[in-house]
Amino acid sequence: MAETQTPMIRTDIPHSARIWNYWMGGKDHYEIDKIAGDAGLAVDPDISTMAVQSRQFLIRTVRFLAKERGIKQFLDIGTGLPTMQNTHEVAQGVTPDARVVYVDNDPLVLTHARALLTSTTDEGVTTYIDSDFHDPEQIVADARNVLNFNEPIAVMFMGVLGHAKTYDDLLRIVRTVVGEVPSGSYLIYWDGTDDSQAYVTLCENYTGTGGTPYVPRPQAQIRSVFDGMELVEPGVVSITQWRPETTQVGEVRPISAYGAVARKP
Repeated sequence: MAETQTPMIRTDIPHSARIWNYWMGGKDHYEIDKIAGDAGLAVDPDISTMAVQSRQFLIRTVRFLAKERGIKQFLDIGTGLPTMQNTHEVAQGVTPDARVVYVDNDPLVLTHARALLTSTTDEGVTTYIDSDFHDPEQIVADARNVLNFNEPIAVMFMGVLGHAKTYDDLLRIVRTVVGEVPSGSYLIYWDGTDDSQAYVTLCENYTGTGGTPYVPRPQAQIRSVFDGMELVEPGVVSITQWRPETTQVGEVRPISAYGAVARKP
C-alpha cells in the first residue's frame, strides 16, 4: 500500500487562518503570519476587533440554535484553527449528544483538529473532513457518514466565503449544501463587508503577499445569500449586533462584518 503524503505546510507565505489566530491572541501561527498580521493592524486596527467578535458571534449563534431551536447537528465549513469555545464545545455544552463535523483543507488546521477537536461529552460526536469548500458536493457526501440528513442540521460558513473565487461561486457553494439539508435546518453565515476602506485595503494588501485573496462583499450580497430562507431576528446585521449579551466580550459597536441566522422552510 502506498504511503499517504502529508501536505506541506508553507511557512513562507502567510495564511488567513493563521493570521486570524494571531489577531485573536492565539499562538498557532508562524513569523510570516505575525508580520502580515501586524501590517494588517497598521492599515485597519479594527481587524482584531473583528477577529474577537467573530468568535463571540459563533458562540451566541451556536448556543441559540442548540438551546432555543433544539439543533443537535452542526456542519462547520472552513472552521479554521481551533481556539477557545469551538463549535463542538458550545453545542455539546448545551446538548451533550450533539454531532459536529468540521471541514477544512489546510494542513495546519487538520493537524490541530486531530489533537484538539474531540468531543467534550461521551454522548457527542466530533469529527473533521479534509475537503475544500469549493467542492460542496464532496463535503455533503462525506458529512452523510456522520450526520443524519433526515434531521435538521446547522450549516456554518463563518467568515470564510470571501475566499470564494466569485460571488456566483459563493452562492453555488452555500446553495448546494443548504439544498441537501432538510426543512427545519439553519444557515449561519457572515463575511467581511466593503463599507470600510481600511478593511478593503487590508484585504488587497493581503492578496499582494501571495495569500489566497479574500474579497469583502457589499452588505446587499450578504443579505441575498439568505434569499428563500426565514431570517431569525434581528436579521442581517453587523455581527456585534446579533443578539448581543450583557456579558459579551469587547465592544458591540457595528463593524464591517455582517451576517445572520436563517431557517430553511
